[in-house]
Amino acid sequence: MEYIYFLANASLTQRIVEYLHANRQFPFHSVTVLHQIDGWVVKVKMKSTLDPQQHGDFRAYLNELGIPYQPEVRVKMALWSLDAGQSPIEVMRRYQVAVVSHGKPDREEIDAFRRQFVNGLGYCPETLA
Repeated sequence: MEYIYFLANASLTQRIVEYLHANRQFPFHSVTVLHQIDGWVVKVKMKSTLDPQQHGDFRAYLNELGIPYQPEVRVKMALWSLDAGQSPIEVMRRYQVAVVSHGKPDREEIDAFRRQFVNGLGYCPETLA
């Protein structure tokens, strides 16, 4: 069972990571965070199927923060490659996507990416707020 959502900015992305850390009842297997020019893609892959109540609650939470996302072929292939065990660096090179985090969700990885990107630009785009 997996959920793929598109989010407008880094703060919303971090909220999902925090939510998963705070709600240990969700049997998540991995969380993948990709940055795109116009926003963020978050894929949450569960170890097992959620019961209907958990599924509804989690989807409601995700729907408050973003929108369900059908990735284009390049992003779909990048997500598949990460799940297949390829390194994030190889996936970034091959598919030209920015892999911010893959595996256990880590808010610090998102913060570090955001800081480094903003420092390089000299300003903070809306998607990195």
